[in-house]
Amino acid sequence: MSNKDLFDLSGKTALITGASRGIGESVARLLADKGAHVIVSSRKIDGCEAVAASIRENGGSAEAVACHIGDMAQIDGIWDYIREKHGKLDILVNNAATNPYFGKIEDTDIGAFQKTVDVNIRGYFFMSTQAAKLMQKSGNGGAIVNVASVNGVTPGFMQGIYSITKSAVIAMTRAFARELGPDKIRVNALLPGLTDTKFASALTTNDAIRDRAMEHIPMHRMAHPDEMAGTVLYLVSEASSYTTGTCVNVDGGYLTV
Repeated sequence: MSNKDLFDLSGKTALITGASRGIGESVARLLADKGAHVIVSSRKIDGCEAVAASIRENGGSAEAVACHIGDMAQIDGIWDYIREKHGKLDILVNNAATNPYFGKIEDTDIGAFQKTVDVNIRGYFFMSTQAAKLMQKSGNGGAIVNVASVNGVTPGFMQGIYSITKSAVIAMTRAFARELGPDKIRVNALLPGLTDTKFASALTTNDAIRDRAMEHIPMHRMAHPDEMAGTVLYLVSEASSYTTGTCVNVDGGYLTV
């Protein structure tokens, strides 16, 4: 029986967006713990550098690169940097997202609509196309994980356009998986439930909304960001070598109710 560690990421280069805090930070730390060189990315360099420095202090390999995935020029810029400095990418975790509007769907204004679409759909799509081309060039394949949401399956209350974009991420995951499979590029999605992050603070700090959510979560609690990282590790590692086009719910049972 082989003693190979299926979760070993030594020699792998991983880019995690939205990694200055929350789920992205937890993912970056875990992948670094497993041997990957981690590129910590988000809009603001200071937050990225704080996470990257902490990883390095703990013996890991990490660097910080700012990128706002709602800006096509910045997407082009980070890929130019990765191609020039690393010449390859093994793992992409599309985690950065936005949810600027909380309210009645019919009152969604064009600004909130466009910002949500630009980041959550266009950003994920073109980050993935760039990653795919670099992975194809290496000939070694790779893994892409899209952080979607349970709201992509069951729309969140007063979160219409956000939920719509997360449904698109689920469809995007399957479309990329189908076309990139022959290139040994696996594409999967994580669907978090209610998680205690700054991103979700509009929900987690509102007693009425939080209590309503708990009625639909069999485990009767929110998740911690660290509870999402293990699933991402599985999806980017050899442990999931025959897994592509799948969406993994990590939601405390929310979608069973």
